[in-house]
Amino acid sequence: MKKIISVKSLEKVISKLKAKGKKVVLCHGVFDLLHIGHIKHFKEAKKLGDILVATVTQDKYVNKGPNRPIFSLNTRMESIAALKDIDYVAPNIFSNAIQLIKMLKPDIYCKGKDYKNYNLDATSQIKKEAAAIKSVGGKITYTGTVLFSSSKIINQTSLNLSNEQKSFLNRIKKKKEFNTDNKILSIINSFSNLKVLIIGETIIDEYVFCEALGKSGKEPILVMRDMYKERYLGGTAAIAKNLSSFCKQITLLSSIGQKSEEKQFIKNNLQKNIKTVFLNKKKSPTVTKKRFIEHINKTKIFGVYSLNDQPLDSEQEKIFNNKMLKYINSHDLVIVSDYGHGLISDNTAKLIVKKSKFVAVNTQLNSSNLGFHVISKYLGANLITINETEMRHELRNKIDNRMPLIKMLAKKLKSKYIHVTSGEMGSVVYNNSTNEIISCPAFADKVMDKVGTGDSMLAILAISLYKKFDVNFSMFLSALVAADNVQYMANKISINKPSLTRAVQSYLK
Repeated sequence: MKKIISVKSLEKVISKLKAKGKKVVLCHGVFDLLHIGHIKHFKEAKKLGDILVATVTQDKYVNKGPNRPIFSLNTRMESIAALKDIDYVAPNIFSNAIQLIKMLKPDIYCKGKDYKNYNLDATSQIKKEAAAIKSVGGKITYTGTVLFSSSKIINQTSLNLSNEQKSFLNRIKKKKEFNTDNKILSIINSFSNLKVLIIGETIIDEYVFCEALGKSGKEPILVMRDMYKERYLGGTAAIAKNLSSFCKQITLLSSIGQKSEEKQFIKNNLQKNIKTVFLNKKKSPTVTKKRFIEHINKTKIFGVYSLNDQPLDSEQEKIFNNKMLKYINSHDLVIVSDYGHGLISDNTAKLIVKKSKFVAVNTQLNSSNLGFHVISKYLGANLITINETEMRHELRNKIDNRMPLIKMLAKKLKSKYIHVTSGEMGSVVYNNSTNEIISCPAFADKVMDKVGTGDSMLAILAISLYKKFDVNFSMFLSALVAADNVQYMANKISINKPSLTRAVQSYLK
């Protein structure tokens, strides 16, 4: 009998078996590293019915943390099929088990006892899976087997961490508040009730993928063939999307073009828990940053920006400030990402810092504002996130060691936290209150595009420090967010709470 079959074939097999009065048990999972816990689980599951089938998560849907799965889908299925208790194995064609259960209609859906408490489920899927099996006339059952941790085994044996990464993780592991999956989940879930106001320009990131045809026969220029386009939300809209998975109440206060031609595209790509308050900037388009990309290697060739970075006139500035003041008091914290395109004046920046309970700021240098856009207008902000190049521009210092410069910047800005990023060198947080410097290594091993990374780090670091969580842990969250962000073009993929939770839990095993 052929054990490994397609899901559609499995559906037919189960239907025929049930027609003959056979009781079918379904086990579903990643099974990235088959171990004794899995084997005992399958043995117990087999005793619950006549036929035991196992379905396996496809590689692209695995959310166990970075560089997972270790083993490919086919390898994982072959390992399971080798067990005598298993009758059939199939790859799940869906992103989760809910639709799968409804399709296969097993009599019993079997999980390990560590899934019995729904409150400990980082994915929030088990409760839905229980409802799905009930809807097809079956029931969920839990074996008495604790399935050990594949992640812990993998981390201890094959995760290729540097000494710096190991040392940093050990600092967190020593703290009792992070020593169980439940505690980590509780911390990340605590972000849910935060009310976050996000201020800054909305940007459309447009990527034009091209094929090089060669030099023109008439002019000394490179000719490209336009292959296809992709558009993503950038700027503060991307920050709002990233936080929407963590916080239930988000307000986006932003600017778009005078003609509002992109307003529907923006709203269609924002989650329902994001309230939008837009100012239509006079004589301006919605900021659009078009980048031309060589489509095979995904190499950026050049960019074309559509923008008007002149400041708001006095009338519009007053309107914007009034809107801002209306929302600041009703929100726990304010996140500002200032791209220097004319929305936030010095006066507006002062109002934000003065009126906010907690304000986190990121100002960004780009080709249109280099030398004119400075972080110092946010004097007294609680958290400043800035990359090393931006810091050196601010302090007019190109060569000195970054550590004394960070302290110098903190004193100058009178900020509690200064967060400086340095790409593959990781990041540093200086606590101005305690005079403590904490370094966090980078965790990215695959870099496709850095666009939006600073914003992603700012967002998660801000909500974590606002909650007064340990600085090491807060930086770790932001580092994992950065590692995830740089794997994709622009802001194609938003931060996902279940995925981040699983990644944190995986590293801290």
